[in-house]
Amino acid sequence: MTDSLFSASFLLTSLFAAVLCLSLVLRYWLSSRQIRHVAQHRNTVPAAFADTISLAAHQKAADYTLAKVRLGLFEMALGAALLLGWTLLGGLSALNQALIPFTAHGMGQQLALLVGFVAISGVIDLPLSWYQTFVLEQRFGFNKMTFRLWLADLLKSSLIGALIGLPIAALILWMMAATGKLWWLWAWLFWMGFNLLLLVVYPTLIAPLFNKFAPLEDETLKARVTALMQRCGFSAKGLFVMDGSKRSAHANAYFTGFGAAKRVVFYDTLLAKLSAPEVDAVLAHELGHFKHKHIIKRIVSMFALSLAGFALLGYLTRQVWFYTGLGVQPNLSSANDALALLLFMLVMPVFSFFIAPLFAQLSRRHEFEADAYAVRQTSAQDLSTALLKLYEDNASTLTPDPLYVRFYYSHPAASERLARMQAIAPAVH
Repeated sequence: MTDSLFSASFLLTSLFAAVLCLSLVLRYWLSSRQIRHVAQHRNTVPAAFADTISLAAHQKAADYTLAKVRLGLFEMALGAALLLGWTLLGGLSALNQALIPFTAHGMGQQLALLVGFVAISGVIDLPLSWYQTFVLEQRFGFNKMTFRLWLADLLKSSLIGALIGLPIAALILWMMAATGKLWWLWAWLFWMGFNLLLLVVYPTLIAPLFNKFAPLEDETLKARVTALMQRCGFSAKGLFVMDGSKRSAHANAYFTGFGAAKRVVFYDTLLAKLSAPEVDAVLAHELGHFKHKHIIKRIVSMFALSLAGFALLGYLTRQVWFYTGLGVQPNLSSANDALALLLFMLVMPVFSFFIAPLFAQLSRRHEFEADAYAVRQTSAQDLSTALLKLYEDNASTLTPDPLYVRFYYSHPAASERLARMQAIAPAVH
């Protein structure tokens, strides 16, 4: 190893280790703040919610939040250990070398490396997935899944992932080898096209493999929803009810699809908990995202960020120090494209963690804008009561730590959200 290569490798190793340590310290500090803040306010319902949220419900939300944050701390520690194991401690390099005797150099060896990494990671994740579903969610009354259904979901998602992921991986690896230095541009164009196609086909081809989607049969509610959408200048391919209750007691509603394939989907749990005017208000909030073009803006942002990511990966794949600085010995007689993909996927979240608050802030601003639109189209009172019911039924804490919210929350805290709605309601109505 030349002096310049050694220096570059050492610099990357040091930078990666320093950024990882800094991110872990920051995440631990934020989680500790959240735990202390929620625990300190556990025994008192905030004054703004005292008339609508019982102390028992408030305490359940606090306990649920604390349990999730503590599990998150364990996942953080495990994730950091695995990341170091795969990178600086040589795990990924060892897996690559172990597969070479059983696979021919070339595409087969690279796909085997990807499959091996995904399989090992999936097996490691299984106990946590099981614990979250059958212990944590079960303890608070949210889990409705049987072990058989959980296992069926796992098998189906793995099969779909293999059927879709392997051809995509093979095509990107082929582009990396065959299309020259600008391979990253062609790969980015393909990746964006695939994601747009997925938005169209997911509602009708993939989602029904996991849930049943029945047309909304409540004629009164259907008439209200249709009138609201017409008033807002919105059309959808259909109104559907999803059997979310077979997996969880959590409630939700969402739009899915793209262009003419858009669908409105209500969880059956949501329809069971909200009145018709409240359903209108929740739907109006979702319509607000479309009216403000939030979906398009997010897609454009995804395009821009992924383009930057592919361009950076295109540069790094040609740098030997990128591999050696992260604990990987690159292949000397065959391509290293799969190694580069996996290394990039492993380390980029460590660096991008520090810009996460910017995207969280943008998301919260979008939520405020969608709320304001819903208040103009329906009623602030209906939206407020609907949100409070969802906060209560989903055991969302009403007293999160403000700094934790600023860093992580994609939705505003309940107190901020309801106060903003009440402030604009008189001006609207």
